[in-house]
Amino acid sequence: MGSSYHQFCPVAKAMELFDERWTMLLVRELVLGSERFNDLRRGLPRMSPSLLSTRLHQLTTAGIVRRVTDGRDVRYVLTPAGRDLESVVDALGDWGSRWTGRLGDEDLDPKLLMWDMHRHVDRSAIPQERVVVHFAFTDAPLGSRRWWLVVTADDVDVCDVDPGFEVSVAVTAELRALTEIWRGERCWSDVLRSGAAVIDGPVTLRRTLPDWFVSPLVAKSGR
Repeated sequence: MGSSYHQFCPVAKAMELFDERWTMLLVRELVLGSERFNDLRRGLPRMSPSLLSTRLHQLTTAGIVRRVTDGRDVRYVLTPAGRDLESVVDALGDWGSRWTGRLGDEDLDPKLLMWDMHRHVDRSAIPQERVVVHFAFTDAPLGSRRWWLVVTADDVDVCDVDPGFEVSVAVTAELRALTEIWRGERCWSDVLRSGAAVIDGPVTLRRTLPDWFVSPLVAKSGR
C-alpha cells in the first residue's frame, strides 16, 4: 500500500526525501551558491559534519546534487532537478516570513546573519576598490559580537577575526534590529532614527551603506 501510494502521489514521494531534518536548509544553501563542504558548514553551523555528509550523499543519490572533483577540490553542484527547487525554497521563505511570527531571542544568530549578508552584497554599489565594514553587535554573546566584511570587486569575505585592514565604515547595532532589517520587517532609516543602529565613517559611505546589501526578503516584498 505504501509503495504504490508513493508511486502515484508525487507529493508523498518528494516528502519522503525532504522531510529529513536539515535537508531543505541544505538545499537552500546550495541554491544560494555554497558548493564546498566548509562553506556549507558555515551556512549551517548547527548541523554536524557527519550529518552534513549523510545529507549530501542522500541528495546525490536522489539526483538533486552532483559531486564534482578536481584533484583535491570537491564541489557539490545542483543538478537541473536540484536547481528546479529554487522556487520551492523561495515559496517556503515567503511563507515563513509571513506566518511564523516574530523571531525569539534564541533564533538570533550573528554568524548566520553575517553569512547571509555577505553573499547578498551588491558589489557594483561599492564606491571604492576595497571596503571593510566592521559590525559590532551590542547584545550578542561576547564571543560573537565583532564581525568584518571585506568587499572587493571580485569577492566578499566574512571574518570573525580582525582581518588587519583599515576599517572603512563601522556599524554598531542591536542584533535583533539588524536581523529585522534583513528580514524586511524594518527599514534602515527607522532603525537609525531609533538609535538601535549607528553607522560611523565618511559621509558618503554612511549614506550609501544600506544600498550595498540586497536582502532577498526585502526584494521580494518590495519594501
